[in-house]
Amino acid sequence: MKNDEQARTLFGISLSGRPRWQQFVICSSGFFFGYLVNGVCEEYVYNRLQFSYGWYFTFVQGWVYILLIYLQGFTTKQMVNPWKTYVKLSGVLMGSNGLTKGSLAFLNYPAQLMFKSTKVLPVMIMGAFIPGLRRKYPPYEYVSAVLLVIGLILFTLADAQTSPNFSGVGVVMVSGALIMDAFLGNLQEAIFTMNPQTTQTEMLFCSTLVGMPFLIPPMLFTGELFKAWDSCSRHPYVYGVLVFEAMATFVGQVSVLSLIALFGAATTAMVTTARKAVTLLLSYLIFTKPLTEQHGTGLLLITMGIVLKMLPDSNKPSKKPLNSNSQTNNENVSQSEEDDRFRIEDEQETRPLV
Repeated sequence: MKNDEQARTLFGISLSGRPRWQQFVICSSGFFFGYLVNGVCEEYVYNRLQFSYGWYFTFVQGWVYILLIYLQGFTTKQMVNPWKTYVKLSGVLMGSNGLTKGSLAFLNYPAQLMFKSTKVLPVMIMGAFIPGLRRKYPPYEYVSAVLLVIGLILFTLADAQTSPNFSGVGVVMVSGALIMDAFLGNLQEAIFTMNPQTTQTEMLFCSTLVGMPFLIPPMLFTGELFKAWDSCSRHPYVYGVLVFEAMATFVGQVSVLSLIALFGAATTAMVTTARKAVTLLLSYLIFTKPLTEQHGTGLLLITMGIVLKMLPDSNKPSKKPLNSNSQTNNENVSQSEEDDRFRIEDEQETRPLV
């Protein structure tokens, strides 16, 4: 497993032989860049341009992903998993993306973030039930997650009070996305765990390609396919924004998969939760919204949660001393056995014949 992790790269940057904190910084940087751009683009498209076609936009984004992966030289001959491995994952992925984007038609961006910020808790809980994982987390990690969630909820509620936009349909949609998110990260981690040779590119390509047909029924059922096509045809510059957003999100997606492969779904969920706070803060700075004391309290709790998560686990034993002691003990046992063997042979030689 260690060798497989060392073989991973991120956009040509080798993670081989790097300390864990460097791997974390590199992957998190790519993720933050991709999804900060994604957040700004989404708020611009949904709130400023009033284009609210989540399923269609996810469909366009998927084709951009496939094109970018194809340009990187990936082919199906490089796959190490069968296609059926990605069916369940693809349905969950496309459902989560479509419901998340579509909910912005009924919820403002901060309100959506308030719901999505709770993702880390169901991800941690679901990790205990996913076959191939069965993860257990120490109590301080749950405390850290709760601090992150409460902090982000306080932050987003401050905006919801000034620009409320709550709808029952939006709440149902974002709740469905939240449930799917609980499965998504853990299913991805399970695939990486059961077959460490799986690359981030393969997982993103296969889950996107297999998941595209899942988007067609909701687009037809809601009539969104034809409405979005007509609206975007009359305003073609929207496609430019969508392609730019998809390219940035592609960087974030590959970085997220790298985080999941190296650090697990729960740690990645906490990073994505922290990203939501940064995205929301940038939203206030870019779109000139006022900050209040409640925003400051939320940011303080978020910071406390992040710091608590970064604390080292004192219960983890050090591997090197154990290996050294084990080797020493094995050498002592082998030497003792060898001495006993020679002693028995000497006794047999000196024993009188009868």
